[in-house]
Amino acid sequence: MNFSLANQFLIAMPGMQDPYFTKSVTLICEHSEKGALGFVINQPTQLTVSELLSQQNIEFDPEIEISEWPLYSGGPVDPERGFILHSAEKSWETTMKIGDAFGITSSKDIIEDSVSGQGPDKSLYILGYSGWEAGQLEQEISDNAWLTIPADPNIIFNLPAEKRWRSAASEIGVDLDLINLGVGHA
Repeated sequence: MNFSLANQFLIAMPGMQDPYFTKSVTLICEHSEKGALGFVINQPTQLTVSELLSQQNIEFDPEIEISEWPLYSGGPVDPERGFILHSAEKSWETTMKIGDAFGITSSKDIIEDSVSGQGPDKSLYILGYSGWEAGQLEQEISDNAWLTIPADPNIIFNLPAEKRWRSAASEIGVDLDLINLGVGHA
């Protein structure tokens, strides 16, 4: 494999057959000849960060801003496991850097720092992840299931979840409402 999709967005094409990934934007964190790992960044759940904090027995002031943030569904794999996708100005015990703009952390220390005001500047709290076996993602891209673009922190951290899919595609001039999925015949 001569390329990596790490630090790229996968934008689901309008005809995506997998209902989990319909209208999704996924940040790819790792990609190699062994497969790929990423997190869907535009599927908020009904759960909030305060519920996570309570479950983890972390004391927090219920008035802190992050307590009412939604938990996102990052993918169908290991949906009970939590991660924090965050801006990269700091690192914690298990932080994996994704390019220069992002980190993904699963250790409790980032949560404790976040509730005390020492956490990352920007973050998404995520449950589960998305994974692809060797060659699977490349085949899906070849089958026109996904568009790929460089990841943009603005889309993740500054746009409402419901605007991320169309906004990501518009970064490369694609209007997803104008894509015709039918096969043409000349």
